[in-house]
Parts: sequence; structure tokens; C-alpha cells
Amino acid sequence: MTTLPLTRTGALRTGALAGPGPRPGVFDELSKRELRRAMLSGIAIPGYQVPYGSREMPVARGWGSGGLQATLALVGEDSRLKVIDQGEDAGVNASNLRRLITEHTGCDEETDTRAADIIQSRHRIPEQPLTDEQILVLQVPNPEPLSGIVREMDEQRRMHAEADYAKMWVRLYEDIVHNGLITAAAGYPVLVGGRYVMTPSPIPRWDVPKMNHSEAITVLSAGREKRLFAIPPHTRVEPLTFDDRPFEVEYTPGAVCRLCGSDDTYLIQEPGEDGTFSAWACSETDFCTRRRTGDAPADVAGRPAELARAVLRRSTREQEATA
Repeated sequence: MTTLPLTRTGALRTGALAGPGPRPGVFDELSKRELRRAMLSGIAIPGYQVPYGSREMPVARGWGSGGLQATLALVGEDSRLKVIDQGEDAGVNASNLRRLITEHTGCDEETDTRAADIIQSRHRIPEQPLTDEQILVLQVPNPEPLSGIVREMDEQRRMHAEADYAKMWVRLYEDIVHNGLITAAAGYPVLVGGRYVMTPSPIPRWDVPKMNHSEAITVLSAGREKRLFAIPPHTRVEPLTFDDRPFEVEYTPGAVCRLCGSDDTYLIQEPGEDGTFSAWACSETDFCTRRRTGDAPADVAGRPAELARAVLRRSTREQEATA
């Protein structure tokens, strides 16, 4: 019987114990470790912007490079990854990022939100309530909520350090005075854990209530700005509002999804045959599909539709009282 030399056998055993070698790709292990350390800092201080060394990615900065780096730092070969673009699994951005990540890490693709370990999203939080075994990664184009108020970065840091958000409140008040309501749509400012004001950019206002006391970990990463922040499970996330101006979400009375008939999910308008936007459909394709088969929960995360209806009823009563 032929036996291998001792040195050869020892090398094979050492390689087996070490496991598979690093895959050639776009993100090295040291970079992943830096991102994971930054995420731990963000989880320890909810809403605090943690700087990190953003690497060059196969996508341009501002087009999801931050979310891509955060996801690559989290996924492994045994992970189940779901990637959505504005709620759609088959979108161009979602398909390209999903293919890139799976080829680089060897993880499995997933479209069912309930079965995914890591969910990377652009512009949306899933309607399906997330669990404590899931991580939501959001792509963020602009992580600084004070950028439209003060331009100097030193002043922004000072305001965050001292929790001096008076100018933010003045900005919201001026918006109400000039427009009759707060017009901020994507990136509505929120107070995290009663301490830091952050922007959940670029999700719509509809998704903001889903962040409050969510069971999942939420990581928001901006590759162009080289910052990330996180929200640990069961953290209080409150939209900035005035007592006499309750928080409102996007809502059109009477609008229902033409496919599943839902009126409590985030709906988008679709162009009809004549080119006019007359039809409505669910933004999230997975939840809409499961609603049609009866496999989706009756209550969506955060229940933003009930919040919208309450605001609508309150507004109607005020109009009747002044009539």
C-alpha cells in the first residue's frame, strides 16, 4: 500500500482543519472584520453614526455600495439572503446585487421574507414582521439628518454630541407654516432610543413605524459617506412630530391593490393601457403573492395603515367642527 509522505499528510490535515480558503472576490476578510466591528459599535449606541473605511465596490458609490459592504460582512455560506429593490425581488438593482453576493460568498438565494436570515433592501422595509433571528440591511444615500440644516461637519458633530436638535425642530415648524404639513417623505427624521436623531433614508414614511420596537437588527450603511448606524432589537424609534401635528404616512383613501385587493400595504401606481396612472399595486411582490394565496399574515409590520386612517378620521372631525 502506498502512503503519502508525512509532510504531505500533515499539510492536508492542516488544510482540512483550517477549512476552505478565502474566496477570490471583491471584499477581503480584514475589511469584513472592520465592518462587523463598526456594526457592533452602532448596535451598542443606537442611532450613532460610526465611520468606517469604505472600499471600492463593483457598484458606484451612491448606488448601494454601503449596503453591499455590510451584507458581504455578514453573510456566510450557510446564510439565506433576500435582496429587494423598492420591494421587488426581480428588480435590476436587486438581481445584480443578489448575483454578486451569492457568487462571492456561496450563500443561498431566498425570496420568502420569513425564511431569509439577512435581508438587504433598497427603499423599503418588508411588510412581513421581522423576527429576532433576522438582520435587515438598508442602503443609505445620505446618513446625516442635519446636512440640510447646517453644512459644517464640525457643527453637525457638536449638535449630535450635545443632542442639540433645536434647528431641526425649527426646520419642521417652518415646513408646517409654509406648506401646512411636514413634507419630508423619504428619510423622515426619527429619534432613536430617546437620544440620537437619525434619517432612515431612503425608506418612505410608510415604513418608519415598522422600525419602532422591531425584533430584528437593522443596519443602515452609506458607502459614499463612509458611515453606518444601527438599531438593535426592541429599540424605541419615534418620528419627530408636534403634539398638534401627528405623524402621517402616505395613504390614499379607497386605493387597493389590483392583484390581492390589499388596502393596508404600501401601494404604488401603475400606468394603464392609456398611459394614465389609474391602477394600484403592492410595492412588495413577495407579500402580495402570498396574500393572494392566503399565506400572508393579516397584520403587517407597524400597522401604518391604521395610523393613516386615524389621522384621516381626526382631520375629518376637525373639518366638521370648523364647518
